Amino acid sequence: MESARTLPPSLLGLDTYLLSRVGKVARGRFADRLAARGLRLWHMAVLAALADFGPHVQRDLGIRLDIHPSDVAKIVDELAGAGQVERTRDPADRRRMSVRITRSGRAALRALDKEARQVREEILAPLSRDERIALSDMMRRLFEHTHPDAVTD
Repeated sequence: MESARTLPPSLLGLDTYLLSRVGKVARGRFADRLAARGLRLWHMAVLAALADFGPHVQRDLGIRLDIHPSDVAKIVDELAGAGQVERTRDPADRRRMSVRITRSGRAALRALDKEARQVREEILAPLSRDERIALSDMMRRLFEHTHPDAVTD
């Protein structure tokens, strides 16, 4: 008798299904590691954007990351409370708040990047180095195809 957990072969033949299931496991493992630090993926995204692109007006940060303005405000509040970002009035327009990453935020981002790499190692363990490189290239191309406005390099 087959196990109740045996998946239908027709599902296992669908790349979209497999991508979804593997992504769910990877996202869950990484979310657990972030949660252990009291963070979510959006916290890391904000820190990464500030580290990579420099200070941002809070509104522009939300546009860049496709985060609703009220959610950006909450995320920035939480990061500011932890000392990982600082908000200042934008000198060009005193009504706007500019956000920048702090030294503590950069340290937190390095730790989160390490966590992400550990999850990657767990998920990609069955693949050889060359397979990992090929998968990374293919995933980047798929991402660029499905998110053409998100990548500019």
